[in-house]
Amino acid sequence: MLCDSPDNYAKEQECTDFISAIPTVWDRTLVLNGEVGQYITTARQKDNTWYLGALTNWEARKLDLDLSFLGSGDYAAEIYQDGVNANKIATDYKKLRIEIPADRKLSIQMAQGGGFAMKIFKK
Repeated sequence: MLCDSPDNYAKEQECTDFISAIPTVWDRTLVLNGEVGQYITTARQKDNTWYLGALTNWEARKLDLDLSFLGSGDYAAEIYQDGVNANKIATDYKKLRIEIPADRKLSIQMAQGGGFAMKIFKK
């Protein structure tokens, strides 16, 4: 279920496409990090694809992620993360496509009250 006006989803078709393709049944769920009331990062697997989501309280923060759970192979990610003005304009985001480093370490910056969504898949 999408919980906003349909007009808002029509304005950002790439986000709507991403959200509507997220599975509703999972093979595996991991909590990668977090602190109650501060931040959290959750990873969920469906078949050979992982979906990560994170959010933070009103403190901007950089999260260092350990993606070693991916195992061997070459991976890429599609990331929707806070844009440069996200702390003032909540709808500001940037979409990235990156290669997952061989050391499986990744850092993500989150704005105040922000977060990110990520889809990781084998290349």
